[in-house]
Amino acid sequence: MIAIAGGATAALCFAVATIVSSRSSRMIGASSVLAWVMVVGMVAAIGPALAAHPEPGPTALAAGLAGLAGVSYVLGLYLNYRALRIGPVGIAAPIVSSEGALAALIAVALGEPLSGVAAATLVVIATGVVLASMAPGRAAADAAPAAAPTPADAPAPARRRPSRRTAGFAAAAAAVFAVGLVASARSVTFGMPVLWVALVARLTGVAFVALPLFASGRIRLTRPAVPLVIVAGVGEVIGTSAYTIGAQGGIATTAIVASQFATLAAIGAYVFFGERLGRLQVAGVALVVVGVAVLTALTV
Repeated sequence: MIAIAGGATAALCFAVATIVSSRSSRMIGASSVLAWVMVVGMVAAIGPALAAHPEPGPTALAAGLAGLAGVSYVLGLYLNYRALRIGPVGIAAPIVSSEGALAALIAVALGEPLSGVAAATLVVIATGVVLASMAPGRAAADAAPAAAPTPADAPAPARRRPSRRTAGFAAAAAAVFAVGLVASARSVTFGMPVLWVALVARLTGVAFVALPLFASGRIRLTRPAVPLVIVAGVGEVIGTSAYTIGAQGGIATTAIVASQFATLAAIGAYVFFGERLGRLQVAGVALVVVGVAVLTALTV
């Protein structure tokens, strides 16, 4: 039960963070959004983390895994924000959500069981990722930055480029996130407090993203983007903490349930932003969502 509850809470938080980040990344850029999300997350996590006193302290292995989770989280978020900046949520989120399936595979490699049906479902998810990256619908062109519009009469390869780039960044983010999901769960297993895992990731982001941007004067923030980065920063802390707690009841189950954030994010993008996708992309997104749902049923 803890795996399902943790995964569901993480899914809701990640969906909200994805929706608001899709807007803020187009306002101030992926790097600046990542920097501010890290700063907000550090402020939100540092108090509760310092209040936690593990007995005994975390092992060197736990600390190393927390560090790996932190690096993976920061890099994964950057790739995710790049995807959201150039393409619609309806494409990026379902592909990023395959992180749950990839994390399940890693968990299986580390000893968790996987049935033949689950393995076949992973193939369906991969097929969906490929379809989602094909010829874009109108939303993909509308979602591209204003500085680089794609003419309606442009050659087919030019029209497909934003969708392919979105899919490429999203797929890379999923792979990196998957490593981080497993590393964070294993870190807690070996004695690292949940909130420390969250704090390590934010400190990593502040040190390697926020501070260099501040020092070079390249960090950006506009008034409309302020509430968006605050919501994203807090949401990411709560989401990653909920996932890490839930993963103690099963990494594969929690990761796959958490990846349902794609469904929520796609619905939110449709309701709030009126995003539309092409038929092939809809088919691809549907395969990813259905595949993740099937995996959820198989692992619950």
